[in-house]
Amino acid sequence: MKTTPINTNYIEWLSAEEMHNNSKEWLLELEFLNDEYLFFEDLIKWNTLQLIDFQAYSKSKEIVENFSKSKNTNDTLIKLIKKHENELEILVDGIDQPKEETAYKKEHKALLISFKNHLKEHRALKSSLFDILKKIKKSEKQNRIIDVE
Repeated sequence: MKTTPINTNYIEWLSAEEMHNNSKEWLLELEFLNDEYLFFEDLIKWNTLQLIDFQAYSKSKEIVENFSKSKNTNDTLIKLIKKHENELEILVDGIDQPKEETAYKKEHKALLISFKNHLKEHRALKSSLFDILKKIKKSEKQNRIIDVE
């Protein structure tokens, strides 16, 4: 998946409070994605037979596997952001540590990029899953109509 670069030069001017708020927002979004993953796991379980019988079984299997990988990435990002949050003290402790502060800002920039890319991949996966399920439901509906006639 090709991603577009994000202009993150503005991070150099963010205050510690703004970076803290960013991290909190990221964590909230990632926690919400965890709830979405639970929903998708149930959705996949409810439609397992249809996904197996569907014409594009390999595509269905790939999407299910990618959801699993995405969930693992989500968990990893949550851990990294929590660790990043705990290291915020470097910016607010009042001690002048330019190297550590610069490293913290670079880490914040890298986390921002990872977070945005993860959201894009998640949306693409979700869209793919819904497209397959929509096709399955349409074919089931057509089969029921044919069976009734």
